[in-house]
Amino acid sequence: MHVHVLGSGAGGGFPQWNCNCDNCAGLRRGTLRARPREQSSIAISADGTDWVLVNASPDVRSQINGWRALQPGRARRDTGIRAVLLIDSQIDHATGLLILREGEPIELYCTEMVHQDLTTGLPLVRVLEHYCGVNWHPVPIDGSGFGIPAAPGLRFTAVPLRSKAPPYSPHRHDPHPGDNIGLRVERVDDGRRLFYAPGLGGITGEVRREMDAADCLLVDGTFWTGDEMERCGVGHKRASEMGHLPQSGPGGMIEVLRGMPRPRKVLIHINNTNPILADDGPERAALAAEGIEVAFDGMDIRL
Repeated sequence: MHVHVLGSGAGGGFPQWNCNCDNCAGLRRGTLRARPREQSSIAISADGTDWVLVNASPDVRSQINGWRALQPGRARRDTGIRAVLLIDSQIDHATGLLILREGEPIELYCTEMVHQDLTTGLPLVRVLEHYCGVNWHPVPIDGSGFGIPAAPGLRFTAVPLRSKAPPYSPHRHDPHPGDNIGLRVERVDDGRRLFYAPGLGGITGEVRREMDAADCLLVDGTFWTGDEMERCGVGHKRASEMGHLPQSGPGGMIEVLRGMPRPRKVLIHINNTNPILADDGPERAALAAEGIEVAFDGMDIRL
């Protein structure tokens, strides 16, 4: 299994276009030792040629142009992207679909709840019907796995997560299973597993079992502290209100991962305010001491 990180940042990327927090200002001035990051998305392949795009971020055009495997190479009009799988209907994960409108019909895999949002509150699917078209493949949320023809030898399983639907969803204040999912990707031949969940508000028993059984985790690294936005002077919402488990503190992601000796542990979906963005900062050193990595754009993982 080939896994390529196209974007490792949270919504807005890093630096965020309208943010002058210490991290964003430092990166622009060249005084912060850190990498820029585009908005969260990964690509998965069984053979290194045909790829499943997991989330289509608003940065998808530059992500394609920045990585040869997704660029045209076999025909006049071509791409390595053979299917798109969405874990939710958030703007940061879905609006890149519009950038793919010049191609063939999009093979779209998502839950019924996500499809409802993308045909009502944020009707991207309806818009795309006037361009390339969309072939929707419902993603089951009952624990049954499913295959994607573009990735033979891999089995995908949705893991429902506790979350809210986006603000534009007709059921924003009436959460449904399938609004947000984590994703298990398993090699059929030997059972090696990836668990991908860039948004985790809490660790349920089911999520804990998935994490324990994985060979590699790509999980929520959005915030270092629960009150990070307020500390940085850029907002008042706490991490928990935004559906994210911070890394530090009792019950935080570091503590959760400390009890999991088996998998490779990688944080993804890093907010522009998070101090772990600094390559040489004490927070990054604390993660390294725990055996926890921080994803970066262009990171490759093989399982």
